Amino acid sequence: MLAIASIQSPAFAGAVTAVPKIMPTMMARGKVVAAPEFCYGLPGGKNILGEFDPAGFTKGKSQPEVYRYREAELTHGRVSMLASLGFIIQEKFHPLFSGDGGPAIQQIPQLPPWLWLVLTVGIGAAEFTRIRKGWAPLDDTGKAETALRDGYQPGDLAFDPLGLAPEDPEEFALMQEKELSHCRLAMIAASGFLAQEAVSGQTWGTWWGDASF
Repeated sequence: MLAIASIQSPAFAGAVTAVPKIMPTMMARGKVVAAPEFCYGLPGGKNILGEFDPAGFTKGKSQPEVYRYREAELTHGRVSMLASLGFIIQEKFHPLFSGDGGPAIQQIPQLPPWLWLVLTVGIGAAEFTRIRKGWAPLDDTGKAETALRDGYQPGDLAFDPLGLAPEDPEEFALMQEKELSHCRLAMIAASGFLAQEAVSGQTWGTWWGDASF
């Protein structure tokens, strides 16, 4: 949650093309057989956990499949960063709607119908833009391997209205690593907020002793 500021991080602004390292792994008839870099060179392998994939989601997967997984991870992570920020702020600052409080899940049915229309149009426009930029038409098989356009880097929506993207490639790659870490933390945080409210029936602020929430 402390990483909300990275919502506008450079991965929105364009991706640095990763150059996979050639790592010799075994000998076959006198020749060195190279193994692909972790996640085919995508950000995510240069953190305190290293090449973190305990469930083996990327093991044996092709590059297009891994890219598709990363696209989904970044999308969910960015939404989770917004959600985590929303959980904290809107329970204290709500100028447009009632401040009666209570768990968010209980307030959903109270939303005015016009807001549902706004949400639907807004989410639809965002998804349409993302699909138009990065997704290729599916072939007859409809396989995930063909879902992203050739040359498209996961999460590269060219969205950087504040101009936060560093021009130095190394700094840019570091910011991509940070964004991915923040996305993962935010997904855990948002899930925690929802689970805590569902179990306790109280907002996070009230649960921690602040009656003003």
